[in-house]
Amino acid sequence: MFPNPVPPWIPHPAMSAITPTRAEDYPEWYQQVIKAADLAETSDVRGCMVIKPWGYAIWENIQRRLDAMFKATGHENAYFPLFIPMSFLEKEAEHVEGFAKECAVVTHHRLEPDPEGGLRPAPGSKLEEPLIVRPTSETIIGATFARWVQSYRDLPILINQWANVVRWEMRTRMFLRTAEFLWQEGHTVHATSEEAQEETRQMLEVYADFAENTMAMPVIKGRKTAGERFPGAVDTLSIEAMMQDRKALQAGTSHFLGQNFAKAQEIKFQAESGELTYGWTTSWGVSTRLVGGLIMTHADDDGMVIPPKLAPAHVAILPIYRNDDERAEVLKYCDSLKAELEAQTFDGAPVRVKLDDRDIRGGDKKWQWVKRGVPFRAEVGPRDVKGDAVFLSRRDVDGKGKGTPRGEFVGTIASALEEMQQGLFDRAAKLRDEATCEIDTMEEFEKYFAEDAPGGLAYCHFVDGPEMEAKLKAMKLTARCIPLEGKPEKGKCIFTGGESQQRGIFARAY
Repeated sequence: MFPNPVPPWIPHPAMSAITPTRAEDYPEWYQQVIKAADLAETSDVRGCMVIKPWGYAIWENIQRRLDAMFKATGHENAYFPLFIPMSFLEKEAEHVEGFAKECAVVTHHRLEPDPEGGLRPAPGSKLEEPLIVRPTSETIIGATFARWVQSYRDLPILINQWANVVRWEMRTRMFLRTAEFLWQEGHTVHATSEEAQEETRQMLEVYADFAENTMAMPVIKGRKTAGERFPGAVDTLSIEAMMQDRKALQAGTSHFLGQNFAKAQEIKFQAESGELTYGWTTSWGVSTRLVGGLIMTHADDDGMVIPPKLAPAHVAILPIYRNDDERAEVLKYCDSLKAELEAQTFDGAPVRVKLDDRDIRGGDKKWQWVKRGVPFRAEVGPRDVKGDAVFLSRRDVDGKGKGTPRGEFVGTIASALEEMQQGLFDRAAKLRDEATCEIDTMEEFEKYFAEDAPGGLAYCHFVDGPEMEAKLKAMKLTARCIPLEGKPEKGKCIFTGGESQQRGIFARAY
């Protein structure tokens, strides 16, 4: 919960559709938005979730957009096994140490009736080697690449896969941290270190572009500290966003793996010189965590607010009538309005329209679409038909909507969606900028992140190492990243007093 009084950066309406509000209990508000917007629900499997059609439609739009961006940079999709032999993980010591506590393990291949009732793993079906349900695929894909790569002429290999992974989380939260989640993971092999590092940076730029221009979520591009680096990587780059509660969210990562995994998996090739050498590899990924980031960046105390570029529907048309005669007249008008809207284009595709003619109360129907976060609601009753108009409401704007001529609505829908998309980004960027500061002493740092203080993003001088990590752990904080666009700046590390050449970003985080 937030400290009292209610922080000024979060409005506290007298009435709202979501209880509790963000200001009253942010974690519970988040769960209630997911429920009210019909995005997902908990499953019968501990720590897992069921993604419902509206939530999955958002994920499909994320997939569709990113997939096109990956292919535009030369990558191809493939698919690799869900199961990974344990010996594969053991080949890269740092990697297995980083994931060992999260691995789900398959030890048998058959069930049989239990003499005491129910079922049990058949004792005679024990696997010779346990199989790990993939927590990530560097090792199994690396073993495959070792068969694909023979010569420098085979490089680069640029592969992406859309898949699910399992990490046995003890404390779960839908979309942000679940035992099973959906993601994409890119894996590449290059002839030189320079090419692999360029790939790592290029894919980070793809993620940043997507986050800001499609999700309307401002991000900071940076390099991870040693303690936050991906297990087994030489370098990890990330995009970091700030949520409405001023906590940071890692929204995407891109890893330069050097030759570590190539050596572990024997990815060798004959160079132009004739020398046999190891490849240079990368990996990069984002997951359904992006849906959680979308919620915490844009949703309000009435429910979800979806940026138009990701909205499953741009407009929900809600017919209103009292009898069969009015119904026929109103639905005819709504059908033609839907066709006119779908003839318009936004973001390079037809405007997406949902005509909701379900036989339920008008007020209930309206609030379902408010909670789902559809950008525009167009209510149409007999009076609107006679006036050739709609009663129009925009989800991100305060107010109860207004009567709008049909021609004006149709003619301006594309520009209105673009205005909303930009407005959501600007609002999120303003919140982040207001919650960002430079801190130069430990005293200021402790005050900024005190339990009764809102916190935010703190730019501080630091010296990377165990002493810094220990102090951050004690305060339940993390080093988010070292901004790539930050300028070199000499100063004193606030944790150790040592000489520092740069500032890093520190925050509470998800």
